[in-house]
Amino acid sequence: MILGHVVSGLYNKMNRRKKLDGDMLETPMKRCLSTFDITLLGVGHMVGAGIYVLTGTVAHDTAGPGVIFSFLVAGLASILAALCYAELAARVPKAGSAYVYTYISIGEFWAFIVGWNLILEHMIGAASVARAWSGYVDSLVGGAISNYTRDMMGGFRMGEPLGGVPDPLASGLCLLYAMLLGLGVKASATVNSVLTIINLAVMGLVVVLGIYYADLANWSSQNGGLLPYGFGGIITGECLSFWFNSNKR
Repeated sequence: MILGHVVSGLYNKMNRRKKLDGDMLETPMKRCLSTFDITLLGVGHMVGAGIYVLTGTVAHDTAGPGVIFSFLVAGLASILAALCYAELAARVPKAGSAYVYTYISIGEFWAFIVGWNLILEHMIGAASVARAWSGYVDSLVGGAISNYTRDMMGGFRMGEPLGGVPDPLASGLCLLYAMLLGLGVKASATVNSVLTIINLAVMGLVVVLGIYYADLANWSSQNGGLLPYGFGGIITGECLSFWFNSNKR
């Protein structure tokens, strides 16, 4: 009887929901972002390093030219996810993210798990983007940075999945990003807007050049056709593209 009471009390505490009182649109934080800033913030959050890092790998090893369909399917999944968030935002018009929505709709314990998962997601995402960026910079200088680091390590290698040796350039980028966030929302949003515009311009340039240099002979049956890996390759490529671009921005 006592055990049942304890279990019942623990269950109620784990699933207790946050109550919102008063005007849910009120916030002590100052609203300093314009519609333009918010739009570019969302676009910059969606267009991450996966566009440059993973697209070629998926096209070469997983989906072939059918990677275009993989991205279309991933876009459909993203639209469905956006509709879910839009419904939650309409039901709970409060500034917040998945943590707040989970706390209000499901319970405290589940919100606790979601909150720590969000922290883990952003940590891994920031590390992956910084690692990809430093890899490109290192390739531009002929591998001078990675070679110097290997010499400093004296042949010792780590077992980390992102690299066998420390990456000081990626670490410095993460610290710089943290300092930028510390300057305030407006300053970080301005930098994000500039970088997002540059990012979109680069993507537009790649699309134009890709159309100009496209060779339809690569889609012939002799080279495997448009779908050399079949429908399974499209779905596998979609899973990789959706996961990487939603977590590695």
